[in-house]
Amino acid sequence: MIFRLMAVLMTALTLSACGAPAPSDWKPDVGGLSEEVRGLSPAINPEEATRLAQISFSYSQQLAREYNVTDPPLVHNAKVNRGTRPRGLCWHWADDLEKRLRQENFQSVQFHRAIANTDNVRVEHSTVIVSAPGAAMEDGIVLDPWRYGGKLFWAPVVEDTRYRWIPRQQVFAEKKRRAEREDAVTRSRN
Repeated sequence: MIFRLMAVLMTALTLSACGAPAPSDWKPDVGGLSEEVRGLSPAINPEEATRLAQISFSYSQQLAREYNVTDPPLVHNAKVNRGTRPRGLCWHWADDLEKRLRQENFQSVQFHRAIANTDNVRVEHSTVIVSAPGAAMEDGIVLDPWRYGGKLFWAPVVEDTRYRWIPRQQVFAEKKRRAEREDAVTRSRN
């Protein structure tokens, strides 16, 4: 009984922490995102900022159709993990959006990849971040199509209080070190 209660509580915690329905008043705000991107640096080309915003919104919605998203993100994740949907995990969204944006060969922005929730019980989450060239990821803007199932969430990294974003390469390096330590411990026991 206690195990069942703990499982229900953990599920509720996870579901409340990640992938909620989009706000009821959600609508693509191309102008707002474009202005926010332009505000990252005077060196950012206004036309590129507008095109980036348009593509980010429209491609996120296109991916939702391609992934056949009909449920909240975590329910869709379960379907992907069961094999009843081909794609739609957060890293799929991030990979596909980043790939599409890079096709534009933007010259006045750069892209970063980030991961959150790597050190706790919540579901690990991946995203794309856009910044001015040479700027730190933390000075950029989160572009998260997964969070609302194809309805793009965007915000400055420092204002996205739902997640603590860490550079993807840093997360991968730490996972590799952890695996090497665990392997060394296993070998020393044998």
